[in-house]
Amino acid sequence: MMHVGTRILTVEDDERIRTAVRLALEDEGWEVEETANGEEALAAFTREPSDVVLIDIMLPGVDGFEVCRSIRRTSAVPIVMVTARSDTHDVVAGLEAGADDYLTKPFAPKELSARIRALLRRYRSSETMPATMHFDQLEIAPEEGVVRLAGIEVHLTRTEFQLLVELGQHAGKILSREDLLERVWGYDYFGDGRLVDVHVRRLRTKIEPDAASPRFVVTVRGMGYKLQP
Repeated sequence: MMHVGTRILTVEDDERIRTAVRLALEDEGWEVEETANGEEALAAFTREPSDVVLIDIMLPGVDGFEVCRSIRRTSAVPIVMVTARSDTHDVVAGLEAGADDYLTKPFAPKELSARIRALLRRYRSSETMPATMHFDQLEIAPEEGVVRLAGIEVHLTRTEFQLLVELGQHAGKILSREDLLERVWGYDYFGDGRLVDVHVRRLRTKIEPDAASPRFVVTVRGMGYKLQP
């Protein structure tokens, strides 16, 4: 199946893994640019932006976290972090750095491809966006791709924005982590609740007057999250 025009940037210092990933992605019909360290990856992204970036955490020199943060400062491109272990600290740190998703080595090529397809579907969706929503001083304008708090535009990543839109469309209703994984990330069988928790935490730091005592996105213990009308 060809995915015409899709370009993926990978950064992985292990040549064997880098080659295996490239071959797997090229089998999907995607164009792949390989880099071996953080400096090369940042230079490549500056030279020609990609549709998806796949970043290994453990890199010589500039590590994967810093590569992710650097790209995220100027771009909302989908980012997948790759870690050698499912250590909670690494996973959370990668998501906090701005990654949309993560994979743990070793992973099957079909799992990697499925994650990337889910991200691309999400970012290229042509569905009609819902109307502008208002919750006290919070304004969510899906058609504009903008969120404002007290009239001031708030910068969100695409994933944070889509998470907020989903909660806004179901304001007052509890959405479980599983619901949000399926609705926002586009899959349910690969899901990890930490994806949701970290993105909610990041979202709160941007839209809540007091992130420690949320007014808008509240936790319903043992059940999930809801946007308080």
